[in-house]
Amino acid sequence: MKKTHTLSLYLLAVLASPVNAMELAPLRWSHLPLGINFVGMGYASTEADIFFDPDLQLEDVEMTLDSWAAKYIHTFELFDKSARIGLAQAYQEGEWTGLLEGVPASARRTGLSDSFVRLAVNLYGSPPLSGNEFANYRANADIETIVGVALAMRLPTGDYLDDKLMNLGQNRFVFRPQLGITHKRGKWTTELTGEVAFHTKNDEFFNGNTRRQDPLYFIHGHLIHTFKPGVWAGASFGYNYGGESSINGVDSNNRKQNIGWALSFAHPLGKNYRLKIAYIGVRTQEDTGSDSDTLTAGVSWLW
Repeated sequence: MKKTHTLSLYLLAVLASPVNAMELAPLRWSHLPLGINFVGMGYASTEADIFFDPDLQLEDVEMTLDSWAAKYIHTFELFDKSARIGLAQAYQEGEWTGLLEGVPASARRTGLSDSFVRLAVNLYGSPPLSGNEFANYRANADIETIVGVALAMRLPTGDYLDDKLMNLGQNRFVFRPQLGITHKRGKWTTELTGEVAFHTKNDEFFNGNTRRQDPLYFIHGHLIHTFKPGVWAGASFGYNYGGESSINGVDSNNRKQNIGWALSFAHPLGKNYRLKIAYIGVRTQEDTGSDSDTLTAGVSWLW
């Protein structure tokens, strides 16, 4: 394989996973009434610096990514437990710039991201209630513990061209089983979630190559303070490890190890509307990887 071809494959093996894959979103296990629909619209701006092995002669690589996303969540009862299903889709504009063997290079992509689906069930706490029963329960739940499980899935629906190195879609499924626990005491809530990401192979990787990826392990925690109903602020911390890629069976030596943190704030805009803003920072702990900063703002409403 020619050197420039090897460099290009390595480049995409590092960049193919989105830099904001660490989802530091609090209150994902919260108690919700049955039969409620949530719709959200949001915008996220991400800037990232990407680091490579010096031998690859890839320098000063930067990425900017603008995302416009829509999300829908529906709550229901499943096996006498509170459950929810969520769907998310984004439209993105991304640009990568840097030096390849000292020569300026860039790539730009615009289109749909992959689609995301998440099914969650609270196994302990948060009984399936609606209407006045739900309101009365929440009014008396000063101390509460919730344990839940979920399966989040990334579907290969995003824009993808097998003759291009840079793509918004990954052309593969990703399955992320999750286990979470929430404890509320007064106005303070703590959350802890562990998950593993399993990736199917991409056998239409650049010019007929096959890409595989090892499981990627996550743990993230959140501390949330509720000022009054609907108004809260949260601080989050996350860590992931693993996820090394291989191209045609040859390891890419790009094991991931990242720490992340986030600050979130939510405030009602009306009876059924809410504004949420957040900052997410991620820093690699390896010699290769990426450092990213993301600002998000979104509005959601329910009925």
